[in-house]
Amino acid sequence: MTSGFKRNSIRSRIIAVLLLALVIFILILISNHPDFIEHYYSKGFYRGICYVFHPVFNLFPFSIGDLVYLFVIGCLVYSAIKLTRLLIKRQWRSFGIFLLGLTIGIQVFILGFYLFWGMNYFRPSAAERLNLPDSGYTTADLKSVTSMLIDSANNCRTRVTTADLGQDNKNIYHTAVTAVTALSANAKGFYTYKPDIKPSILSTLLNYLGTSGYYNPFTGEAQINYQMPVFLKPFVACHEMSHQMGFGPEDEADFAGFMAGIHSHDRLLRYSAYYLGVQEFMFALRRQDSIARKELRKNISQPVLNDFKTERKYWLSYEGKLGVLSSLFYDDFLKANNQPQGLNTYNQMVRLVMGWYKKNNLVH
Repeated sequence: MTSGFKRNSIRSRIIAVLLLALVIFILILISNHPDFIEHYYSKGFYRGICYVFHPVFNLFPFSIGDLVYLFVIGCLVYSAIKLTRLLIKRQWRSFGIFLLGLTIGIQVFILGFYLFWGMNYFRPSAAERLNLPDSGYTTADLKSVTSMLIDSANNCRTRVTTADLGQDNKNIYHTAVTAVTALSANAKGFYTYKPDIKPSILSTLLNYLGTSGYYNPFTGEAQINYQMPVFLKPFVACHEMSHQMGFGPEDEADFAGFMAGIHSHDRLLRYSAYYLGVQEFMFALRRQDSIARKELRKNISQPVLNDFKTERKYWLSYEGKLGVLSSLFYDDFLKANNQPQGLNTYNQMVRLVMGWYKKNNLVH
């Protein structure tokens, strides 16, 4: 009877593996049709997910998603230990049954990722959805916008007070939520429903991974590394909540976060957004015209330069092999999800910001 039960268990698990593989294959086929995804998933199914998940998980002051990740990590460690023991004992049938079960779990994990949020990676680009002009630009364009961003960052920094820099995290989160909500209400293409940001209980680990925040697609929660320098937190909060809007690629989430920040009336948030803008545009300019970058760097005020030094010192204090390994993994993850530039995708927000400046006739 036990042998028959195991045969049935193996058969049913094989069938489950095949069916789940078929569903994943269908999703892969659908991913090649961005307009279909936009209409039926991003503006349909995903919005339904938001209406259910956001109000429910917003009730908890801590991240349920972090607990889910810890549980999954625990399950993987347990699975690795059990599989090793079964191999050592040469219990091949039990090994096969358990391996099939593990495969099913991984497939369900993959399906959950794409069904609950991940298909947003394959919708039409933000440039198309927001009707931004061709984002190609000349070196002169890049220098012009970089100069404007530097002026804005310098001016915003002079308005940031000691009290602003001493804000507690809850106030920073509330300001970011307000800014994202206002962007959603006043600008077409930035739809969101009950956005929220939470401090990650894994923030110490995030420091060693070199990570400022992340989005949990399984619970719809946006998490932030609450230990970072204070002037980084407002923009990062807006960036992570931009993922809740359905902006999948990192450059698009950067752009949406930037838009939320520069249209906010909060001094620290506006500075945080322009600070990021200067950082990204100066990086792009270094690759395109290093001499122009050196000249423009002279225009950055000392307080802003001090903040750059503070940020660099902060991340360097945690730098190590763990961060390198996580970067390699995340680079491959981005490339597998319609972001062929990998980690360099973050810097692609320059093209979107440039498109917005051109659309509003701000490039001169």
